[in-house]
Amino acid sequence: MSRVAKKPIPLPKGVECKIGADSVSVKGPKGSLSLAKPQGVDVAMEDGKIQFSTADADRLPMAGTARALLANMITGVSEGYTRKLELVGVGYRAAMQGKDLNLSLGFSHPVLFKVPEGITITTPTQTEILVSGSDKQSVGAAAAKIRGYRPPEPYKGKGVRYSGEKINMKEAKKT
Repeated sequence: MSRVAKKPIPLPKGVECKIGADSVSVKGPKGSLSLAKPQGVDVAMEDGKIQFSTADADRLPMAGTARALLANMITGVSEGYTRKLELVGVGYRAAMQGKDLNLSLGFSHPVLFKVPEGITITTPTQTEILVSGSDKQSVGAAAAKIRGYRPPEPYKGKGVRYSGEKINMKEAKKT
């Protein structure tokens, strides 16, 4: 058994877990998520903790993966996930326009980002974007898509970057 799969997941207060025949669903204050149970992996709940086990030696890595995914889901429905993006550059700004995110990134046209279902985007200032939701994967995917419109370039550092991201700057060409 993998070290990750051996560790039980404690259920926080306000989070319910239902273990079905082929899926595990979690419900909490921030929403509800479900995970398809991998074949050969057994999920059991005892004393408010979820335990993973497997009888097949070939399924050991899947037990650890399923445990990590379920732990992320429990954290998501209880606390939620947030990614912060920063816009660096003259004239770069973001604003919510109804349910869409309007980005001015130095192109000849504004970029409209349609906010996916289950994701909340807020702009505290014109150069900050907060992407939040209960599903870790979809929050990361939405933040990566926004960053992909204008990734930071290595000479001046202009572009959309994650908060705290370090950009390796290159030296300008010498004449």
